[in-house]
Amino acid sequence: MLIKIYLFEGRFFVGNEVRMKVENGKFYFIKDDFFDIFKCYKLMQNKENGNKRPCYFCFNDPENEEIIWFVPISSKVDKYKGIYENKKKKRKKVYNFVFGKVLGKEKAFLIQNIFPTTEEYIESKYQNRKQDVEITESLKNEIIETSINVIKLAKKGINIPFYDVIEMKNILKNLKR
Repeated sequence: MLIKIYLFEGRFFVGNEVRMKVENGKFYFIKDDFFDIFKCYKLMQNKENGNKRPCYFCFNDPENEEIIWFVPISSKVDKYKGIYENKKKKRKKVYNFVFGKVLGKEKAFLIQNIFPTTEEYIESKYQNRKQDVEITESLKNEIIETSINVIKLAKKGINIPFYDVIEMKNILKNLKR
């Protein structure tokens, strides 16, 4: 729990604010407010249909503790494996996707759709039967390593995501001020 002390008209006020503890390598859902702010970036939108989706794999930014990176996951593995194979024919290294199991089923981690956000835009943690959804450490490491490579490339002006993730990160930092 975070305790904030406010100064208003010469008096101090104490307020409690419960913040979600975001954990590296876990899965979360994002609030619609975030997508409203970044609607011109054409991010994957939240869908209802009785289920929240997509959910996102997350990890903390190595340079700024307020920024959290989110990677959407998809069950359309065949579609993304086909795209992966086509890209692999043209390039030695393909950073767009990582494939691995979530809850026993093959999923595509869409690194090409990675984006940064901050805690206030996180809606909830993705759980299955009230338990955190877990993946192997090696898969976590592969997703994070690939994502960090994509972020480094974006800093050099090579955008694998469909939008400028560095610009998004800067907008988020300015919103926090």
